[in-house]
Amino acid sequence: MPGSRHGRRRIRLPLRLRLLAGSVTTTLTAILATALTASLALGLGLGLTVAVAGQASAADVNNAKNAGFESGLTNWTCSAGSGTTVSSPTHGGSAALKATPAGQDNARCTQTVAVKPNSTYTLSAWVRGGYAYLGATGTGTTDVSTWTPDSSSWKQLSTTFSTGSSTTSVTVYTHGWYGQAAYYADDVSLYGPDGGGGGDPAPTIPATPTGVTVTRAASSSISLAWSPVSGATGYTVYRDGTKATAVTGTSATVTGLAASTSYSFQVTATNAAGESAKSAAVTGRTTTAPDGGGGSLPKHAVTGYWQNFNNGATVQKLSDVQSQYDIIAVAFADATTTPGAVTFTLDSAGLGGYTVDQFKADVKAKQAAGKKVIISVGGERGTISVTDPTSATNFANSVHTLMQTYGFDGVDIDLENGLNATYMTQALRALSAKAGPSLILTMAPQTIDMQSTSNTYFQTALKVKDILTVVNMQYYNSGSMLGCDGKVYSQGSVDFLTALACIQLEGGLSPSQVGLGLPASPSGAGSGYVSPSVVNNALDCLTKGTACGSFKPSRTYPDLRGAMTWSTNWDARAGNAWSGVVGPHVHGLP
Repeated sequence: MPGSRHGRRRIRLPLRLRLLAGSVTTTLTAILATALTASLALGLGLGLTVAVAGQASAADVNNAKNAGFESGLTNWTCSAGSGTTVSSPTHGGSAALKATPAGQDNARCTQTVAVKPNSTYTLSAWVRGGYAYLGATGTGTTDVSTWTPDSSSWKQLSTTFSTGSSTTSVTVYTHGWYGQAAYYADDVSLYGPDGGGGGDPAPTIPATPTGVTVTRAASSSISLAWSPVSGATGYTVYRDGTKATAVTGTSATVTGLAASTSYSFQVTATNAAGESAKSAAVTGRTTTAPDGGGGSLPKHAVTGYWQNFNNGATVQKLSDVQSQYDIIAVAFADATTTPGAVTFTLDSAGLGGYTVDQFKADVKAKQAAGKKVIISVGGERGTISVTDPTSATNFANSVHTLMQTYGFDGVDIDLENGLNATYMTQALRALSAKAGPSLILTMAPQTIDMQSTSNTYFQTALKVKDILTVVNMQYYNSGSMLGCDGKVYSQGSVDFLTALACIQLEGGLSPSQVGLGLPASPSGAGSGYVSPSVVNNALDCLTKGTACGSFKPSRTYPDLRGAMTWSTNWDARAGNAWSGVVGPHVHGLP
């Protein structure tokens, strides 16, 4: 992406601590490492989020009091004044605990709960935010705890213990970690035999969900959303009367659907007391399956590059990326010392302390919202070279590893210093075999790379046409170029966009595999910026034959995929002027 790495900071933190539990890798300071080692020795870090255990029996009760913090901090004591209650975010009800650790305090909040001797109890709580721990002491047998690293969404922690022969009370607790971000906790429960000390009333079956709507339809999936239900801890989605998926939030995406097919959906609310009646049914219809690769993308899609560095544009977390973007290309993967292989390192320092765990969680959240998140290879200064069978294999293996590690949906080829059509094709075929038919494969060639089908970039696109999602050529930083009519056009006009797109459209690519790539603002590229209205005019000219300049294509291409921009960060810096204008227009194309 021309000019995209200007001023990129490449800072590496000095210490990487690998937390073996759950195979999660996080970066901590040496002080945190020392403190964590001591904590583990005391049995405080026994594992990541564990499977939710069921209640011991139907007669069990929640022995914890004010478990949802609806009465402030009543029955709870937090160290060093670290705890308070907040009205947002909450998991259930109208309040939740927020506890903020300090340098010498881990924000420990406790409650002493009456229990019965020689009994089994299940302790659970919903947490989010910074590092969050849940545990019990004074059990009379083995004290227990469980924990999770940073999380941008609610997670349920759960652990089980038995009481000793003379144990009549235990202390349950939550805490964070020294100097780390605040954590939130809600809906704490200690289920087991009634200890006689009272507790919160048993939950009642929640009300039936309302406001169920279809928020997005793709060729193999339907996304739904609904209003929250008080007292619900989860929701179940039914497709044509059969359970399709269960979630804890108020949205879900049902996958594995047939293209061009109508489905009926209903939602129920659940908690420990049971399941509500089904909601009113809503109907969603999947779209036509896309040509080539593309998974469950909409017919017309918007691609945006997300900067994994700070070069003066707005610094974003992946969760901050504007909702109009259907494909988010993470820029960039870098070459390694192994020929053809690539790697990706999150620029946590440059992004204000954005952690790998937060990034991974944000990838999943975007996917749950129907988006695709891919890793872009190359950029203006990318030096990845795939020139023989070995480097082709290395490329495919390393990209697939990144997909598995971070949850990426595919790869973007943005190699601006040339590529070998034979071996890049071999690499992409090998990657497709590993990733399967849902692979998202995009390309971002420069204008010169797509002037003729004899060019190696164009050849590569044609060789992988059956697995190719979209080619978003960069209509900028190029100067004047030939259009498909043999005339020369200068960048910055409708004619430049339409006449050059025509080369790809008539050169063998499907219209659904062609997108228009433009800068989001004048700061995003050295030259070639056009007003978002010009982008929309070009889209209308190509798809409908309207709003053309002096060049008018001989036919229309209503299946044109859409548009791309460098970058979501520059778009944000410009007040979302690009995505706010081009995004709705793309999604409204025929």
